[in-house]
Amino acid sequence: MTQTHDKILIVDFGSQVTQLIARRVREDGVYSEVVPFQKAAEAIRTMKPKGVILSGGPESVTTDASPRAPKELFEAGLPVFGICYGQQTMAAQLGGEVEGGHHSEFGRAEIEVLTESPIFQGVWQVGKKYPVWMSHGDRVTKLPEGFQVLAASENAPFAVVADEEHKFYGVQFHPEVVHTPQGAQLIRNFVRDIAGCRGDWTMKAFREEAIERIRAQVGKGRVICGLSGGVDSAVAAVLIHEAIGDQLTCVFVDHGLLRASEAEQVVTLFRDHYNIPLVHVQAQDLFIGALEGVSDPEVKRKTIGKLFIDVFDEEAKKIGGADFLAQGTLYPDVIESVSFTGGPSVTIKSHHNVGGLPERMKMKLVEPLRELFKDEVRVLGRELGLPDAFVGRHPFPGPGLAIRVPGEITREKLDILRKADAIYLEEIRHAGLYDEIWQAFAVLLPVKTVGVMGDARTYDHVCALRAVTSIDGMTADFYPFDMTFLGRVATRIINEVKGINRVTYDITSKPPGTIEWE
Repeated sequence: MTQTHDKILIVDFGSQVTQLIARRVREDGVYSEVVPFQKAAEAIRTMKPKGVILSGGPESVTTDASPRAPKELFEAGLPVFGICYGQQTMAAQLGGEVEGGHHSEFGRAEIEVLTESPIFQGVWQVGKKYPVWMSHGDRVTKLPEGFQVLAASENAPFAVVADEEHKFYGVQFHPEVVHTPQGAQLIRNFVRDIAGCRGDWTMKAFREEAIERIRAQVGKGRVICGLSGGVDSAVAAVLIHEAIGDQLTCVFVDHGLLRASEAEQVVTLFRDHYNIPLVHVQAQDLFIGALEGVSDPEVKRKTIGKLFIDVFDEEAKKIGGADFLAQGTLYPDVIESVSFTGGPSVTIKSHHNVGGLPERMKMKLVEPLRELFKDEVRVLGRELGLPDAFVGRHPFPGPGLAIRVPGEITREKLDILRKADAIYLEEIRHAGLYDEIWQAFAVLLPVKTVGVMGDARTYDHVCALRAVTSIDGMTADFYPFDMTFLGRVATRIINEVKGINRVTYDITSKPPGTIEWE
């Protein structure tokens, strides 16, 4: 990221919703980055932020081994906003006290505003109560010198505190989650008014800067871009092509794990609409053969990831060699891969190459989207002129249908699932619901049930349908279809897809902090 934009540094103490803080800041046109607490001191020097936000976290400040913010952070003259654990460690490090064993608060609570403050400007008024989302066991019991109480709840007497001379603010609740209705406005007050950041980070600006970075990195080198059929790799490819033109060759690997008509749509878009050089690799036998007998989902992911790399390496040799491999790595991939706890990316992101390519490959990675969240990639896609029908399509995981067939994969199972999935999405589109849903797909469950169809007894698969709503893909809830719709879809699948005799709908919500929903 260039130094031309004002920035907010977010110090991660392990909260499952840290990424939401970054999203709230960016939604207001201010660039933000997340770093683990161990790297915060270095980030302050190199990033030169105008303000710092301390995230929540699962640890207890009362234990000696719990993480702390570097002391340089409080000595840098920067505004600081501590959230939950961030408030507690700030209070403890500046001379206050934090204790455990008090009444915990998890879920909705009300806080009462006690005094006016810039953090409340235009949002909350003195003497009134407001709903917030709490999640804490410990709490601040003594404030550091110079701090005052701004708001309190029944079980958190120091719910909002501040040393306004130094522009240090702390809240016990989570303003970044939607369950705190006006939380985003509180964050905006800190970022724009207290830290003084301009809202000049736009997707148009990102596009221009990214093109310059790509040209500087690639020079006269050749790039191959692995297309997966999803939005991320497509946007990355179009952006890179705008930067370096015919130095880019796209490689679309048809691994036999795609949705219905997926390959035709991708090839048409890139060859006909953009006229970008494209190699269409037919590798169904290679991938499905390698997955034969494999049931563990993590082994599936790693197998597919390795084969992708092998294919890209082979195709690079066929075009006379390539210096770079481009892929659609996103910011959540990067954040998870550097989590101070080791990160769930160890399993969640195992089909990505966030940490770099295998040593045997002589190419370097080009990842022009690694600063963006999924919804920002969609905005960039529209900025680049990709068709709405493509930009707005539901996310599709790199391993494809392999992880939507739990257990052993066979061509028969893939064909059954592909047909059921196509019917489900077709009905969603016919009902005008596609754009209301973040992601919808079918899963072929690893169980069979006995049923009677007509006068014959069947013993066939169970198909599960899933649909979730989300803004950024980091938290999600199930979509509330009416029973008429679900009944119509189930009837079509059972009647039209041989091999399925039962359909169920999954109403599980997606927990915050999980990057993918597959």
